[in-house]
Amino acid sequence: MKTFISRHRLGQLRSFTLAGLTLASVSLRAQSIDETYNEKIKEYTTDKRFLPASVLNLPDDPKVPSPRKHFGQIIGTPGILHRTPEIYAYYKKLTETSPNISMEQVSTTEEGRPIQLIAIGSEDAMKRLDHYKKQLALLADPRKMGTQDIEKILGDTKLVYYLNGGLHSPEMGSPEMLMELAYRLITSQTPEIKTIRDNIIVLINPVSEPDGWDKQVDWYFRFTKSRKDFDDGFPKSPPYWGKYVYHDNNRDGLQVSQAITKAMFKIFYDWHPTASLDLHESVPLLYISTGTGPYNETIDPITIGEWQTMGNHDMGALAAQGLPGVFTWAFYDGWYPGYALWISNNHNAVGRFYETFGNAGANTYLRDLAEQKYAGDAVTSKEWYRPDPATEKVLWSYRNGINYMEAGVLASLSYGATNSRMLLKNFYQKGLNNIRKGTEEKPRAFVISKDQRDPTMAAYLVNQLRAQAIEVHKAESGKNKGDYVVLLNQPYRNLAVSLLTKQNYPKEAKFPPYDDIAWTLGYLYGVDVKAQDSLTYAPSELKMVGEDVKYTGILDGDGTNYVLNYKAQSTLMPALLWMKTQGKTAKAFVLDTKTTFAGIKDTLTAGAVVFKGLTTDQAKKLSTQFGLDLLATKAEPTGLGTTLRQHEVSLPRVAIYHSWFNTQDEGWARYTFEQRGIPYTSINKDQLKAGDLRKKFDVILIPRMRGSATNFIHELDSKYGPIPYTKTPEFPSHGFPDATADITGGPGFEGVDNLKKFVEAGGVLVTLDNSSLMIAETGIARDLDQVSAPTLFHPGSIVQVKNRKPDSPVMYGFPETFSIFRGIAPLLQTKRYNRDMMLMQYGTKPLKDEEEYKGLIMGMPDKKIAKEPAKPATPKKEDPYVVSGMVRNEQTIIGHGGIFNVPVGTGRVIAFTFDPLHRYLNHHDAPLLWNVLINWNHLDTPASPANTAEAKATPATKSDE
Repeated sequence: MKTFISRHRLGQLRSFTLAGLTLASVSLRAQSIDETYNEKIKEYTTDKRFLPASVLNLPDDPKVPSPRKHFGQIIGTPGILHRTPEIYAYYKKLTETSPNISMEQVSTTEEGRPIQLIAIGSEDAMKRLDHYKKQLALLADPRKMGTQDIEKILGDTKLVYYLNGGLHSPEMGSPEMLMELAYRLITSQTPEIKTIRDNIIVLINPVSEPDGWDKQVDWYFRFTKSRKDFDDGFPKSPPYWGKYVYHDNNRDGLQVSQAITKAMFKIFYDWHPTASLDLHESVPLLYISTGTGPYNETIDPITIGEWQTMGNHDMGALAAQGLPGVFTWAFYDGWYPGYALWISNNHNAVGRFYETFGNAGANTYLRDLAEQKYAGDAVTSKEWYRPDPATEKVLWSYRNGINYMEAGVLASLSYGATNSRMLLKNFYQKGLNNIRKGTEEKPRAFVISKDQRDPTMAAYLVNQLRAQAIEVHKAESGKNKGDYVVLLNQPYRNLAVSLLTKQNYPKEAKFPPYDDIAWTLGYLYGVDVKAQDSLTYAPSELKMVGEDVKYTGILDGDGTNYVLNYKAQSTLMPALLWMKTQGKTAKAFVLDTKTTFAGIKDTLTAGAVVFKGLTTDQAKKLSTQFGLDLLATKAEPTGLGTTLRQHEVSLPRVAIYHSWFNTQDEGWARYTFEQRGIPYTSINKDQLKAGDLRKKFDVILIPRMRGSATNFIHELDSKYGPIPYTKTPEFPSHGFPDATADITGGPGFEGVDNLKKFVEAGGVLVTLDNSSLMIAETGIARDLDQVSAPTLFHPGSIVQVKNRKPDSPVMYGFPETFSIFRGIAPLLQTKRYNRDMMLMQYGTKPLKDEEEYKGLIMGMPDKKIAKEPAKPATPKKEDPYVVSGMVRNEQTIIGHGGIFNVPVGTGRVIAFTFDPLHRYLNHHDAPLLWNVLINWNHLDTPASPANTAEAKATPATKSDE
C-alpha cells in the first residue's frame, strides 16, 4: 500500500477536472489508496482511453471493507458476478462498519426476494434522514408551506439523488458498479466526494429487479460465460426475468402493477428525490438521456431545461477525462410517461437515464459498431451531440462499462451536490406552476360521473390516479352526489392532464417514436371523463378520497331471476367463476337476442345475462363483490320481434401458450388472468408435441409474440441445444415460472399439427396481434391473408373501430362504434366471400371492394334515367379514426379486420389483429376476450339449435365439475 498522493495520481491531477473543480490546486487530506485495486482496474480496462481518472484511487479504508477485501476480487473482474444475497450482504457489511450508510428493505418481489434501499450521506445527514424527508415533502406540495419562509426551508433541506440499478436483467453493470460507488462515497476524502457526501443524500436501489438478476446471473454461469463471441446467436438472457414481466418492467409506470414498480413509487413518495438516474445498458459507449423529441406535452419546461443542462454537464465532465463515445440527444424521444425514470418527471422532480455499452455478462468481446445508427447517424460519426465517437470496432470488457457508468454517475452526483439549492428550488417551483395552471387555466377539473357503462372501472380509474398521488374528491351531496372530481389546483396537475386528455403526437415528427404514443386512461378503461372549464361543484359538496374506492353493485327488484344488462363489464367473467362455486343449481344464461322482461322497462340487447338458482344472499354478494347492477324479476325473458334464443354458460378449461423465445406478452396475459381470478394452465412446446390437447382444454390462448410462422414452429434454433431451463442446486433461480429440459426446437410441425387437430375437434384457438399472422401462416387459419400496407405507420394509439357483427357473442356488450388500443401489428383480411368472418373493423368506412357498385352491368338492361337527376345526398361525416395518438396513412387500414371468427373443423380460431391485453393497460378492450371465454361453445352467429346441443354434449363440459 502507498500513501496518498502517488506520483501516478499527481500526473492525473494536472489535467483531471470533475464538475468544474480543478483538483491540482486542492490540498487533500492524506488517505491510503488501494494500489492493488488500481492495478486491477488498469488490467481489466482494454484501452487507456476507457479509463477515467475519477474511478481510480479507491481508498484503502482500515475499517470499511472494499469490494476487493470483501469478495476477494475487484468489481469488474472478468467472469465474476454476484447474486442478490451476496450483494445485499456486502451493503450490510458497509452499514456495520460506516456511519455514512444505511440499508432498509422497501418491499418484496413476487418470488419472495427483498428489495433493498441504500442511503448514503454525511454522519449528520444520516442522523436527520426523517427531517429531510419531511422537508422534501413540504417542497413537493407548496400548499403545505403555509407562512414558512421558502429560503429557510431550502437552507435546511438536502437534495436526494436516487440511483436505480439492475432494472433490465441482462444489463449487468450497474448492480456491481454501485457496490464500488457506495464504498467510494462513504470512505473517500477527496474534495469532490466530500462535496457529494456533505451536500446531498444518495439513494441506491442496487438491484431493482432481484428476481430477474438472480436468473440472469445463473444464466451467465450456466451458459454464456463460456461463449467466445458476443454475436453468435445464443440467447443473452433467460426466458424469464420477473414472474410476469420481461423487458416491459420499464413500461409499468402507469399501471403500477408489478412489485418492483410499487417499490419504486414507495421510494419516491417516502423520499421525494429531486433527481433520479436509471442505469441501463444498450448503446455504445455511453448515452446520456435528453431525447430527440417530441417531448411530452405536459412536462414543465423547467424539467426539459434540466435534462439538457445535466446531460451536457455530464458529457463535458466525461470529455474532460478523455472518454470517447459519449453522446446525448440521438436515442429515445421523451414522450411516453410510463418508464421508471418518469416517476420523477411526472412528479415535478427530474428523471434521467444512462445507456452504457454492455456485454450481458462479465466477459470481454470484440464488438462491431459499424451498423449501429441513432437518429439517422452512425454511432461512429462525429456530431454536435457526440464530439468524440468510438471506432467501428472496440474490444469491450466488463470493467470498461463499469468505468464509464461510474464516472458518469460521479459527474451527475457532483452536479447535484454543487447545484442542489437550484434543483430544490426548481422542484418547489414546478409544484407552484402546477397549482397556478390548475387555478388560472382551463380545464379546472375533470369529472368521473357516477353513471358509467362499467362503474367498477370508474373506481379503478380513481384508484390509479391516487396511485400517482393525484388528489380525487367525491361529491358527497348535491345533485351530482357520487361523482368523482379531480380538482386541478394541485401539485400534480400536469400529470392529471396527461393521463386524462388525448395525446396529440405530431405527424411531422422527424424520428419514429420510442414507444406507445397514447395512454388516455378514460379510453383505455372505458370510463367517461369530462373536463370542466368552470367548476360546477360547491366546495362543501366535495370530500377528498382518502383510500382506495370500490364500486358495490346494486340489486334491485323482486324475484329469483337476476338480470345483468351486459355492457362489457370487466368483472362478469370472475363473477361467473364465483357463481360456479355456489352449488349445482346456480346457473347463468346468455340471451342471444334483444329481450324484454315483464316489469323491466328497458329492452336488453343481445348478451344480457340471467343468473338463476341463486339465493337472495348469493345474488347480493355477487352484485356487491363484483360491482354488477342486477335486476331481480319473477318474469321470464321474451324475444323482441323474434324467437328468444339463449344459451347456458359453460366455462372452459383454458390454456395460455408461451414460446421460449419471447415470453413478454404471455407474462402480461398470465398476470391479467390472475388479477381477474380466471384459472388457466400454462403450456409450452412440450405440451403441443405431446398432443391430445382437446381432451385437456377447451380454449387455448396464444398471446402476442414477435416473429413469423418459422419462429412459432421452431422457436430457438436447436443447433444451440439442449438448453435446459430447470431448477438445480447450482442454478436455483431457474425453472420458474415454467421449466423444460430444452428451450430450443419449438413445437415443430408435429406440435403445430396437434394444435390444428385441437381446433378441428371443437377447440377454440384465440390469437392476439402478431400471433394471428403466425397461425395464419402455419395454415391453421388459412382463410386469413396478410395485407400489405407498406406506408401505414401505426404506433400505439387509441383508434375508432366498428362492430360489424353485434349478434356475435364475441361482440356482445359493445356498441356500433367504440375505441380500442392498437400498436404496430400485421393486417389480416379474408377474401370477399368470407367477410362474414370479420366481426370488427378498423374505422367506420367499408373497404373499396365492399362499396356498392353503381355503374352499368353488361348483359342486364340499363336502368331508366330519371327525368330530373336526384340531388346528391350529403355525405355522412365520418368519425375520425385516431382518437388519441397518431397514425400515418390511416386510409390503408380503415375497413380492414380487427377481429375474425374463422371456422376450422368443428372449432374456431378467434384472431385479434391487436392486443386486448396490452401491458395490463387497455382494460376496456379485454372483455372482447372474456366474451370468447364466456361463449366459447356458442360462437356461431347465430348458433343453430343443433350446434348448441352438440356443444353441450362434448366432453368439455366436464370442466364444470
